[in-house]
Amino acid sequence: MNRELWNMLELPAMVLAPMVDASELAWRLLARRHGATIAYSPMLHAAVFISDQRYRKECLQTCPEDRPLVIQFCGNSAHFLSEAAKMVQDCCDAIDLNLGCPQAIAKRGHYGAFLQEEWALLTDIVSKLSRELKVPISCKVRIFESIEKTVEYARMLERAGCSLLTVHGRTREQKGPLTGLANWAHIKAVKESVRIPVFGNGNIQCLEDAKRMLEETGVDGVMSAEGHLTNPCIFEGQAVPAWIPALEYLDLVDFYPCPNSYVRGHLFKLFHKLFSLQENFGIREEIAKGSSVEEFRNAVLKLQDSYLPIHEGQQPWNETYSSYDLYLPPWICQPYVRMPPDEHIKKMAEKEKENLRENDKKMFDSSGEMRVLSKKKLKRLARGLSITPKPPKEVVNCSTCRNPVGLKCLHFMCKVCCKKKCYTENLDCPGHNLLIKSNRERARRLGWKKPKVSHPES
Repeated sequence: MNRELWNMLELPAMVLAPMVDASELAWRLLARRHGATIAYSPMLHAAVFISDQRYRKECLQTCPEDRPLVIQFCGNSAHFLSEAAKMVQDCCDAIDLNLGCPQAIAKRGHYGAFLQEEWALLTDIVSKLSRELKVPISCKVRIFESIEKTVEYARMLERAGCSLLTVHGRTREQKGPLTGLANWAHIKAVKESVRIPVFGNGNIQCLEDAKRMLEETGVDGVMSAEGHLTNPCIFEGQAVPAWIPALEYLDLVDFYPCPNSYVRGHLFKLFHKLFSLQENFGIREEIAKGSSVEEFRNAVLKLQDSYLPIHEGQQPWNETYSSYDLYLPPWICQPYVRMPPDEHIKKMAEKEKENLRENDKKMFDSSGEMRVLSKKKLKRLARGLSITPKPPKEVVNCSTCRNPVGLKCLHFMCKVCCKKKCYTENLDCPGHNLLIKSNRERARRLGWKKPKVSHPES
């Protein structure tokens, strides 16, 4: 790896993960203030980055304080990835190739974790980048089910020219409600099998998790994504009231603007426990509909005013909160705990059984006789939709022909007849968006004349 970058880092490295719509400049600077020693940009699409100037301007923001910085690209073309990386290599310390995204958009675009079987292509991409760039190339990967295959995968990337590996200890299939726990044994095996630095990712919800990963796997740095979103002070080992990092982040957004959707997403994650309480549904709605940083700040200040006296012991704790079985009060930054995959599968199976029972009832009429259903209705039943026929709409015919009348037509005609009527009688019909009378009056008022059209001689 580029020693200049490696010497910049305080080891072990505390790493802010690349997160789409979440690791923008303002959040990266907040992370650096609270213990992150290196940060990744959100994933950027190489082909779009090259061709779309607006995309480049909106998605890539940085400043002198935003270092060391790793800019992450996705793609499946060595040429596009190389050209995109050359455009940014002077404002970053490394380029990362995303080989870990498991989402459906990555499958459609054929990038991220859906390239992990194409070792010849990855060898071509990584070797080209390592040869042509002035900064080192890193790769963020997911594991295979087999430790042996995961280790060989890492060695292949190292041979191709990868200078740093980030190993997310989950497979491509572990996502959403099936995320489950990351497997650190794979991360440890990779670290012991390669000579380049390795960052570990997965199950990092607090500083103790980071310390335990360093101890158990021997990695050179620990990366946090979801854990950092719910507690930006995770690398400092602090659990502070959520309004403290929220207000600090909003101050940074004033200087380094980003889309409101990014801000809204961060606030929802910081206050996820408070927003689960019915008494805060109104403030949650304010943030959901907010259209400016000032509106977001006012909502956060309302939460602060409500819970700061309780936090400081000036008001008693409301005993109704005890029913939530919290280890920390709901206003304190804390991890979002997902339902275990086994429980989710069990819940979905019970829901499917309930749908089948409801569908069975719909298969019989009031006399107990079994209905004969069309394929279309059977498909609707399978999706849990109603098969009760809707009453037919009353159709009114046009006053001059047999076509249906326009529902908003002033003259109770179809569009063709209405257009003829307006043209011959100098009328308007806003329902059909016909403004013939208005346009004619405007033309007369402005003195417009019909231009003469000359035809070339044949």
